Amino acid sequence: MDKILTSRHGPLAAGGILGAVAALLVYWGNPGNMGFCAACFTRDIAGALGLHRAGVVQYLRPEIPALILGAFASALLFREYAPRSGSSPLVRFVLGICAMFGALVFLGCPWRAYLRVAGGDWNALYGVGGLAVGILIGIAFLWNGFSLGASERDPKASGIVMPLIAAALLALVFARSSFGPDGAGPVFFSKEGPGSQHAPLLISLATGLVIGWLAQRSRFCTVGAIRDLLMMGDAHLFKGIVSFTVAAFVVNYALGRFHPGFEGQPIAHTQELWNFLGMVLSGLAFTLAGGCPGRQLILAGEGDGDAAVFVLGMLTGAALAHNFSAASSGAGVGPYGIPATVAGLLICVSIGFGCRTKIE
Repeated sequence: MDKILTSRHGPLAAGGILGAVAALLVYWGNPGNMGFCAACFTRDIAGALGLHRAGVVQYLRPEIPALILGAFASALLFREYAPRSGSSPLVRFVLGICAMFGALVFLGCPWRAYLRVAGGDWNALYGVGGLAVGILIGIAFLWNGFSLGASERDPKASGIVMPLIAAALLALVFARSSFGPDGAGPVFFSKEGPGSQHAPLLISLATGLVIGWLAQRSRFCTVGAIRDLLMMGDAHLFKGIVSFTVAAFVVNYALGRFHPGFEGQPIAHTQELWNFLGMVLSGLAFTLAGGCPGRQLILAGEGDGDAAVFVLGMLTGAALAHNFSAASSGAGVGPYGIPATVAGLLICVSIGFGCRTKIE
């Protein structure tokens, strides 16, 4: 199996497994068309930690820390654990915030965009188009010398920090700690809404570990796939997107969970322009940072401190988006979602121009 994952067919195989598992996670209890969403799940974790108080999206999703630990274990086993950092970490933190703002305006990361399409949510097609446009803008900056600089090797112990944080989060999931008055924190769990919908804990944990291993070995990345296809004509990562979407569609169809249309889709809105522009912002931020949120989590598990900073930026962005009423809901874009999207685009474009190096 490892030979397949590390071959040119690795993303194809991994994508098919990931798509099928993500669709099954919905069958097992995760929110509709949200079997595995790095952005939404990070948002739920931010809420569970009390970083925002949107009561319907608070749950310590085990899939995210398990994904990091799965990647960490895989990197150790195959001698790819390589702590490094120093590639413009503060800029990456800001890019993580911007990426999350865009994702929460659209309501999903790139993984969820394809899962929504596989479930019949045609609103997500605008998001997929926006993602491609955002990546194209990022490619234009890459072609014109954009760089966040090279990272440097760190002490071996430094790469363990993010896996230790992931382990601590899992410990809180199992403990379901509640030390405040009347059960008010310090860890919050939704009693209704998407945050209350989740697969059984052990299933979520197991799938997160497996997905972490698969993605680490195959280099699965939904943003890198489009980037490589458009920049170099290399389609081997893009095959992973295709197999991911097809496998999720097949499982959804077999389980009677394929419901095509625009209206009444789970945790989605029908404001086409902002579905599109939200993912333009995310696609641009992910491209400038070097990978989709799933890939950033995997890199953090491998010991990449810069990717870990990006992930912490996403966590912060999730809190800010809800605290400043910029996140969308099924009713539409939040009151400040539009100015937040515009501001995020301006920030990312400024970073794109400001971090160009001289091309000889």
